[in-house]
Amino acid sequence: MLKAQKKISKKEIKEDKLVTTYFKLSKWIEENKRLTTYIIMAPIAVAVIWFLWSQRVAENNDKATAMLSKVMPYYDEGRYEEAINGIPEQGIHGLQGIVDEYGDTEAGEFAKLYLANAYFALKEYDKAIKYYEDAELKDKMLVASALAGAGACYEAKGDFLKAASFYEKAAFKNMTQIMAPEYLQKAAINYGLGGNKEKALELLKLLKKEFPNTTYAYEANIYIAEFSN
Repeated sequence: MLKAQKKISKKEIKEDKLVTTYFKLSKWIEENKRLTTYIIMAPIAVAVIWFLWSQRVAENNDKATAMLSKVMPYYDEGRYEEAINGIPEQGIHGLQGIVDEYGDTEAGEFAKLYLANAYFALKEYDKAIKYYEDAELKDKMLVASALAGAGACYEAKGDFLKAASFYEKAAFKNMTQIMAPEYLQKAAINYGLGGNKEKALELLKLLKKEFPNTTYAYEANIYIAEFSN
């Protein structure tokens, strides 16, 4: 007489599947040792590279800061050619050299702004524009200053509509009473000079509304009368 077969429980079936899966996974790992080693080691390698890179950036930033502190007195005195080129025989690196070598550091980004200002002062507007636009600054006021600097360059070159666009961006980047009223006025004037009087009037009215107690708001009435004709 045949014995009745033992009924397998759901728990036993589940455990059997887990065992089977375990052995399949173990076999796959054994057959793919090189791949699994790469999967485990790759994130570690990335972390090490990131650490070394961040250390290098920090060291370079310190070097750039030290160089910048030595050349800034020449910039502050208006000795722009020396500020740009440095004085190699005295171990003073110029702004151009700092930017070329350490432009990707925080101090290097500040150097770009000073370098652009120096070129602007020497009326080398295309070079100034290059560094105003290339500077990656975190502070909104400095970003606005760089945009306005580019605007001033285009204004000096007679490209009034482009100048107006940069002044407008500068104003909206940092809409505070410190510089925005001046930037709005400059944007409006350049739009007017470029033939876009409608845009000029729009910005002048905005200037009066947002900053009514400034001299720029008072002067806006003069330009409104001029551009309304």
